[in-house]
Amino acid sequence: MTRVGILSFSDGRDFVHQGLVSFIAQVEERIAAACQGFGAEVVRGAEPVTSNEVAVREARRLAAQRPDLTIFNYPVWAFPHFSVHAARATAGPLLLFSNIDPTYPGMVSLLAAGGSLDQIGRLHERLWGEVEEDLVKSRLRQVVAAAHATRSLEGCTFARFGGRSMGMYTAVGRTDEWMSRFGIDVEEVDQWEIVRRSELVPAAQASAGRQWLEKYAAGVHYDGKKLTPEILERQVRSYYAVKEIIEEGHIDFCGIKGQPELTGHFATADIAEAFLNDPYDFDGPKAPVICATEDDMDGALTMQIMHKITGTPVLFADVRHYFAKEGIWDLENSGQHATWFAARSDDPAENMARVHLYPEEWYFPAGGAAVHHLAAAGDITLGRLSRLDARYRLQVTKGRFETYDDDKNEALMRQSNYVWPHAFTRMDAPADVFLSRFGANHIHAVPGDVTAELAAVCRFLDIDLERLDA
Repeated sequence: MTRVGILSFSDGRDFVHQGLVSFIAQVEERIAAACQGFGAEVVRGAEPVTSNEVAVREARRLAAQRPDLTIFNYPVWAFPHFSVHAARATAGPLLLFSNIDPTYPGMVSLLAAGGSLDQIGRLHERLWGEVEEDLVKSRLRQVVAAAHATRSLEGCTFARFGGRSMGMYTAVGRTDEWMSRFGIDVEEVDQWEIVRRSELVPAAQASAGRQWLEKYAAGVHYDGKKLTPEILERQVRSYYAVKEIIEEGHIDFCGIKGQPELTGHFATADIAEAFLNDPYDFDGPKAPVICATEDDMDGALTMQIMHKITGTPVLFADVRHYFAKEGIWDLENSGQHATWFAARSDDPAENMARVHLYPEEWYFPAGGAAVHHLAAAGDITLGRLSRLDARYRLQVTKGRFETYDDDKNEALMRQSNYVWPHAFTRMDAPADVFLSRFGANHIHAVPGDVTAELAAVCRFLDIDLERLDA
């Protein structure tokens, strides 16, 4: 659950403060109610800050409860040095909030405190207005979601199965930087552990997984060579092997190298990658576990942040092709799309009814099932963390997934790797801007417009934001 801390500030002169206590409490209560309306747990300071001593004590007390976001509430004039002391004792994302009331100079406090924090380099967001107003409440919700996504990275462990795939610099992050900037540890796991543990998965469990796929998928297209019941069960076994490693190692998100070792000599990881990212598997509902193919660390990190904002699965794809005539992109990657994207339904049967398992193409000699489907239509946010001269940036654009009549869908998909999953995408970013500036071959997407939340995450993490559709 998201946790929000609220610390209210007041005038340092006792004779002034005593006349403000009731008003400060009323404003704090309204902010708390708004946050609780978002489903957040709220923790509060025991009293308004009226001195340096109270500022440090109450800030430390709130910090010990590890809120995702700490809100400094300024209903009235407050001495700015109180905020400096409190901010230094406060960890994580910080929001300065002021209501707008002509009787009390809360906005003056916000500006004085914000300027002071700017001078000492303490990153923060600012928000002002009446918290019941739709625009203010919406902005508060966005900041709370961004803070939760930011704070949730701290203490995480990323499992890197294998190493760099096919020479992709953009898929490899620095482990020391991940710890210092994001608080994420990187655990190196050899792909052989997937192979070894796969052999230990009970035959009945592998068979049950295969039968579930045969029952719910629109088609399992065995060809007797690249895709057989035995190879499909091998993929199911590899899913359970990765899942076991994740549970034993308390892994939060992961990446699987795949190429060329698994794809050439064992089986593709397509089933594992798709169903790790799904909110269900062969055994029923579960939480998505973000997994990036080709061990793409920055891709997985982008996905983890997006997932923590929306709670949904996150698309991983190559920017495979641009249909200039139609003005759309075909985003696809071998098996990586969560099957949830086929219909965006809470019912796995509805999603799987649009999923076909086809034999892998010639790229992957070991064979296996490619998880083929077409992403359901709807508005999306696309983004990707990358590095420009070693500094992190997040490149973002809005867009939408589109679908057409069956004949057109088939014709477009067959122009590239048909058996892979596809997402026909119309980006707000112009094609020439995107291709001239985008910093990777992989891109990620979630439903809806979360550009404001992503922008706040960037400010909290001191990451550059680049809007490709601006």
